[in-house]
Formats: sequence, C-alpha cells, structure tokens
Amino acid sequence: MKIDVILVGLGSIGFEYDLNLEPDKYVFTHARAFSLHESFQLVCAVDPDVDRRNLFYKKYQLPVYSSLSQAYEYHKPQLVVIAAPTHLHKELVDQTLATYQPRAILCEKPLSGCVEEATAIISNCLQRGVKLFVNYIRRCDPGVIEVRRRIVNNELVIPVKGIVWYSKGIIHNGSHFLNLLEYWLGPLQSVSVLSKGRLWANRDPEPDISLGFGAGSVVMQSTWEEAFSHHTVELMSTSGRLRYEYKGQSIHWQASSPDPLLPQYRVIDQHPEIINVDMNRYQLNVANHLELALIGKPSSICSGLEALMTLQSISKIIETLA
Repeated sequence: MKIDVILVGLGSIGFEYDLNLEPDKYVFTHARAFSLHESFQLVCAVDPDVDRRNLFYKKYQLPVYSSLSQAYEYHKPQLVVIAAPTHLHKELVDQTLATYQPRAILCEKPLSGCVEEATAIISNCLQRGVKLFVNYIRRCDPGVIEVRRRIVNNELVIPVKGIVWYSKGIIHNGSHFLNLLEYWLGPLQSVSVLSKGRLWANRDPEPDISLGFGAGSVVMQSTWEEAFSHHTVELMSTSGRLRYEYKGQSIHWQASSPDPLLPQYRVIDQHPEIINVDMNRYQLNVANHLELALIGKPSSICSGLEALMTLQSISKIIETLA
C-alpha cells in the first residue's frame, strides 16, 4: 500500500524548480518526486498563493488548499512534507501534531532558524512517536554515499585537509556543505574565523572560516552569488585527492600513484576515477532513502537529530563571528 503524502509549500523546492523540465530526466522538487515514486502517493498540497495553487492543480490535478487547517479537514496523510519558509516550520509541525499523528514528517532545511526551536520540534515529534527527517539532499546522492563508504573503509585515508567554496550565506547554502562535511568527517569540533565577510541579503553571514572535524580540517570560503553560483569541495588525503564540483554534478577521485617519469616520487593520478552521481534526480533519491528509513533499512537521509547538529554548528560559527 502506498504512503499518502501532503505537500505544504509550493515554492522552488516544493514545486517550481523542475516545472518546465523533462520528468524522466530531472526530479528537483517534492511534488515531482512523490508523484513519481512507486511507494508514495501525493494526495494534496497547501500554499497561500492563489497563482501557485492554480498552477499546481493544472499540473497535477490534485486538491490544493490555502491553509493547512483546511487541508486537514479532508486529509490525514501518513507523510507530511513541509517545504514552507523556515520561520514557519515549528508552527506547521505543531499544527500537524495537534491535529493527528502522521507516520513521518520531512522538513526542508534548515530545520529551524534557531537551536531552541529545532530542539522543541524534535522533542514534540519524539513525544508523539513521529519520525522526523530533514531535506539535506546531498547525503542521499549515490556518489556522496560512496565517498563516505571509502572514508569508513579507509580507502580515502584520514585525516584530510579540504577547502569548500560556497555562496548565498552560511545558513542558506553553507549549511548544505556543513551537513555534508559532518556526514563525511564527523561532528564539528572547532571554528576559527579567517574573515567575517559580508551579510547576504543583509541577514545571512558569509564568513571565511577554518573548521576542525574528527576526520580532518576544512576551510570554507565564500564567493559572490550575484556573479555566479559556485559550490565545490576538495579533500586532500595521503591516499589522493577528491573533487566534488558543480554543486555535486561531478565527483572525481585521483589516487596517489608513482610519478611515471620519476618513480621515486608520487603524484596524484592524471586520469581521475569518475564516481557516479545522480544529482539530476536528487529529490527522488531523498524519497528513496526516506522509504528505506520508514521500513527500517539502512538509509542516508538526514534525521532531525543530525539536522540539529548542523544547526548547532551554524550557531557556533555565528557566535564566533560576534
């Protein structure tokens, strides 16, 4: 039996990103992912914007409501997907749990704008027996999972040294890469500010920072979103070099190998190994791992507690900027 899904929020990640893209090639939104996935059934959506509601109905021919309370008069789905603005997450979770007990909630990242509110969301879900997941998409990509496997199996030898380029704020986009680094390298242990940088949109800091993790150290530096989006990770190890580029559209591994001309020296291989990725269907990958988590199988989807750890890391960074 399929799991019924309600989608709350018809913005970019909820509905719009892949609206005009080929459905057999690109799955960038919750709407498309849960309408395509064989184990889920999208039953309705919620958004206060009438134009978005009309466009959603035209596209999916499903009920769409202006408020969550109105939707819950007719539907009690097992999965609630919250893709509304961050400041509304707690209100929407509280409203859901006050109405009924779904099987799970998938919330957009970050879980909340502050640690205390995120902690309350997690506590409320635990008390009601509702599984909570957060939509950090990268950790469900097969290439990212393969990198973690190599680190765990010591094929990519730790400790590592790395550099991350990010844009559009440490909270908005930087949190994606903090969560990715925590998935690969373990909890954040230390923060050192190299430059305070500026505020993106007058609210989201863009510092240059040095971060210490259990499995290595990484420098995160900001670029200029208004000029171009640029999101990359480079990890250096005694075993070679990993390059995560074009927002995760490519992952290359260059192993340490003997210099072909001077064999007494070692270099990184000039012919990279291409690690398979699937970022053109990232939201479908999340749905796949959500299904695994719901049936008790190993899954890479980000839990509420792991998302809280990322939010605590962001908070620690912002506190260091003061």
